[in-house]
Amino acid sequence: MSDDIHRLLDALTAAWNDGDAAAFAGLFTEDADYVTFFGARMEGRRAIEDSHRALFEGPLKGSRLGGPATAPPLRKIRFLSPDVALVVTTGGSSLPDGTADPGRDSIMTFTAVREGDGWRFASFQNTRIGTP
Repeated sequence: MSDDIHRLLDALTAAWNDGDAAAFAGLFTEDADYVTFFGARMEGRRAIEDSHRALFEGPLKGSRLGGPATAPPLRKIRFLSPDVALVVTTGGSSLPDGTADPGRDSIMTFTAVREGDGWRFASFQNTRIGTP
């Protein structure tokens, strides 16, 4: 089962890197909760798609997700039940010119749920990695 979650995470990265808001949002449940690093909350797949379309066509156009520049990579999956997994992972991003942006290194928490047609994310929360 953890292979399914790894594929879901990889699909999320691929959708971001392709700038495909519909594919990105399609990896979330219809009623997903999505909390950004600065505390903005989106509710539902449509809101996730709309906000990411604006990002992919605007300030984050051409950005790419990858491993964090300043923190060790982490991808921890813990099954709470056969159909629910808690996922904690780290990641970073690069600017359109390929320059890593250490200020965007983050630790993220997802709740993945198995629906009739496969796994999707029901919740997401993103926090920037910093030093106290």
